[in-house]
Amino acid sequence: MSFAQVIENYEILAALTAQMRKAAEHGNWEELISIEKQCDSLLASMKKIDAETNLDESTRRHKNQLIQKILADEDEIRGLTHDWMEQLEKLLQSNIQEQRLYRTYVNNELYK
Repeated sequence: MSFAQVIENYEILAALTAQMRKAAEHGNWEELISIEKQCDSLLASMKKIDAETNLDESTRRHKNQLIQKILADEDEIRGLTHDWMEQLEKLLQSNIQEQRLYRTYVNNELYK
């Protein structure tokens, strides 16, 4: 496989990861999941090609720059999804408390 194919794969992965970051920034969780599936598929196809291709120094540096960008975007995504998960957890806890109060009220009304 050529150097160009390896770099092209990493450039595509970097672009997809950037799209995931934007989706997370806008709270578009369905889009984020859809793009994540594309990334998983690409990564699966990249493993063999990446392992079998020896890169020259310049290409290796370029690949490392792309990997750093991908990791930075993934870190940002992790932070954004963590905040969303905390908000979701608070909402679920609030709903659980409301359900308990409702059940208590209904049970008390039944025994009057």
